[in-house]
Amino acid sequence: MTVADAMPALQLVSNEAEHPGEGLDNLHTDDLGKGEDIDLSHGGYFENRELSYFKFNLRVLSQASNREHPLLERLMFLLIFSSNLDEFFEIRVSGLKKRLQYDMQKPDPDGKYPEQILNQIHEQVRAALNEQYRILNEDLFPSLAQENIRFIRRQDWNAKLAKWAKGYFDNEVVPVISPLGLDPAHPFPRLVNKSLNFILSLEGKDAFGRESGLAIVPAPRSLPRLIKIPPEFAPEGDNFVFLSSIIHEFVGEFFPGMEVTACHQFRVTRNADLEMSNVEVEDVATALRNKLHSRRFGAATKLEVDSGCPERLTHFLLDRFDLAKSELFELDGPVNLQRLVALFGMIDRPELHFPKFSPGLPPALAGKRQDIFSAVGKEDQLLLHPFQSFLPIIQWVREAAKDPSVLSIKQTLYRTNESSELVEALAEAAHKGKEVTVVIELRARFDEEENIEFASILQESGAVVVYGVLGYKTHAKMLLFVRRENGGLKRYAHLGTGNYHRKNSLLYTDYSLLTAEETICADVHKVFQQITGMGKKIQPRLLIHAPFRLRKAMIRMIDAEKRAARAGKPAYIRAKMNSLTDPQMIRALYSASRAGVKIDLVVRGICCLRPGLPRISENIRVVSIVGRFLEHSRVYCFRNSEPGVYCSSADWMERNLSNRIEVCFPILNPKLAKRVVDELDLYLEERVQSWELQSDGEYLPLTANQPGEAGVQQKLLEKLG
Repeated sequence: MTVADAMPALQLVSNEAEHPGEGLDNLHTDDLGKGEDIDLSHGGYFENRELSYFKFNLRVLSQASNREHPLLERLMFLLIFSSNLDEFFEIRVSGLKKRLQYDMQKPDPDGKYPEQILNQIHEQVRAALNEQYRILNEDLFPSLAQENIRFIRRQDWNAKLAKWAKGYFDNEVVPVISPLGLDPAHPFPRLVNKSLNFILSLEGKDAFGRESGLAIVPAPRSLPRLIKIPPEFAPEGDNFVFLSSIIHEFVGEFFPGMEVTACHQFRVTRNADLEMSNVEVEDVATALRNKLHSRRFGAATKLEVDSGCPERLTHFLLDRFDLAKSELFELDGPVNLQRLVALFGMIDRPELHFPKFSPGLPPALAGKRQDIFSAVGKEDQLLLHPFQSFLPIIQWVREAAKDPSVLSIKQTLYRTNESSELVEALAEAAHKGKEVTVVIELRARFDEEENIEFASILQESGAVVVYGVLGYKTHAKMLLFVRRENGGLKRYAHLGTGNYHRKNSLLYTDYSLLTAEETICADVHKVFQQITGMGKKIQPRLLIHAPFRLRKAMIRMIDAEKRAARAGKPAYIRAKMNSLTDPQMIRALYSASRAGVKIDLVVRGICCLRPGLPRISENIRVVSIVGRFLEHSRVYCFRNSEPGVYCSSADWMERNLSNRIEVCFPILNPKLAKRVVDELDLYLEERVQSWELQSDGEYLPLTANQPGEAGVQQKLLEKLG
């Protein structure tokens, strides 16, 4: 059963009656496509960005019910849904609320206003949370118990377990917890974003004669939310208890002589978007450090409470957080599910996970003593992660750090793993006297603090560190080496669609191009110079970069397909990306479709384009792949352009095309270009993990051609691993 089957309330609620003429329902399809002057900006041709993103999260949640996945992987999908939902409220919902607050009532391209979108979000999220907890309580918890993995609730504790829990409470919880009675001298506390808390209703007077009747007990952030029960106190297997259960059971200990008449979990989610004005910012790192603290205490966007919380207490909390009743979500279980991720480090049950795999390597990069410079100098190398290893990129930087012939290294860093081998290698290269320049994007969301730390390490090593260009996030993935060879200088480059993050390279699908092609390497050098220096616009010969040329170049290639189709020639566009939201790009695709261009798109997440509209997008097909790995690579293929196959760090979104520094790079080697197209075709033929977007904005899961059919990700593991 799909999420849509289980939650009919998740279907989009039409609000067009309030704003006639804005939605698809108000269009007369007989009028569509009459003449070339049709308005392709009409709201009915666009899906709402925020609602489209939420539908992606529903596709993620549906994987928790997919019995083709191993049990613990199903639980992980459920937790990923929680994490994504938190970020959705921290960033996207908070942005909508801000537009309401400042009366910015401009409609989105789909014609919907912020208030309409928020109403639909709240309704759909409420239904989705009900389904999430149903899956957890009725499916995953019982299935885990059958595997001797149990989460033992308070009502199921025996005397021996209760005694152990009391000892844990006395020894671990009491010394670090701070209960807060509420009265004029103890006002409602400033609670941290997403922290676990309890609201209590009390009867009686304390030692000072106070009887406010209410108290807040914040769960200590220093303690684990999930605690493994020692084997001598529990049945055979892996047994756990939630910290919230222990606190709830013994919370009365904090209020001696008083009666706790109600105790309920709650959690508030806050605006976590960091805003930095370009005005009067002399030092980006210092300004960002000052902003990071405020993220924990931004304006509230969502209140979660356990389902038994009385209305008078929920009203009290809503009032304190300045939230409306529609922003309250009552949950049938723990309010901080995301912290359940700790379970995966506490048990060893490989049979309940996806099978382990070893990423492959092309022959030219295989072997312990492989000289990567030599291999890349002979021929371009293309890697598709995680099916092929990311380690050659790390090894290449390490090799360069030790190679006396390497004179300089330039690299962009947007996200990298916690103890980054790349940062260590770059620091080593700087210590050895090489010219090392690193462009670190300090504003990579939720990685800001870590990136500031990496910047300090590199600066101390002697590397030149710059923070990109104020007002434009540096999202391009570039690495450039300059090496002395045969009496001259030669450049080598790595260009990627994903971050320099080894752990993510095992979870995200991304392309890596390793090349010594002179023009591409010269273009990479120009882009680095533009970022680190100043000057007029540059004109790379083969690279296409944002914010200057990428949108125009993509539209020009789309138009070339349109002209070919009108001339009766074969014309097609195939593309793969994370998100498609840019109105200009969508209108260009609609126009090409109307001219007869066949367009196949793999869009994992947000898609504001509506395929299959009569005489508008009948030639456009959109699918979304949701599986073991997060589909992250961006690929653009055009039948009538030369070169016609590109990979990129950029999605077709306004922010990528207008407000970020991005690169789009051609695959010039014919053999590698054919490989990219063939692999993209595998995604377009996929039916096991694929959802097809309908003209009404809904996604329908496709069904396998035959039972037991392998999905595209498994096929690529077998082909490239």
